[in-house]
Amino acid sequence: MFARLSPYGLWAILALPAIAWSIQALTSTDERIVHELLHPSGEMSARLLIVTLMATPLALLLRGWRGPQWLKKNRRYLGVASFGYAALHTLFYLADTGSLGGVLGELDRTYIWTGWLAFVIFVPLALTSADWAQRLMGRHWKTLQRMTYAAAVFTLLHWAALHDWEHPEAAITHFLPLALLEGYRIWYWYLRRRPTAQAAG
Repeated sequence: MFARLSPYGLWAILALPAIAWSIQALTSTDERIVHELLHPSGEMSARLLIVTLMATPLALLLRGWRGPQWLKKNRRYLGVASFGYAALHTLFYLADTGSLGGVLGELDRTYIWTGWLAFVIFVPLALTSADWAQRLMGRHWKTLQRMTYAAAVFTLLHWAALHDWEHPEAAITHFLPLALLEGYRIWYWYLRRRPTAQAAG
């Protein structure tokens, strides 16, 4: 089913939770609704980021399988959607905090500054995700896009550090498959023993 989706159909599916949460935030009479939407919006951003980064190592591991190839083909859309949910998460945080003083007062907390760093890295990645940016930047485009891994590390720290590192299990559980796949990718390209030319002959 997903293999036949047009980009517009994929965008529509990816946008559904954001639309629902935005309507909740704007119409609910519950004063804590924005605070309660912080966690699901942040989780959605992190999960989409993980799936985006898993596409290439999964395609390497499961060669010929359609699922990983579909992810690889659509990873740009998934990455931009991850940024969109990160932006929504940030808006909810700013609305929940309520003042610039409150935001600045929390900057020394690990789960806050790591979240801001992840978001700051996300911004140029999202802005240069279009085809025209890739053509304009040439080989530098890939170098910039590799900063996605730095955003992932800060996202992991941001999530794990919530509640003074009391419950990092959810963040670790979500990011562990990505870490294992990236480890396999590094082993495959750089560490595994390859047959020598003589042996191959």
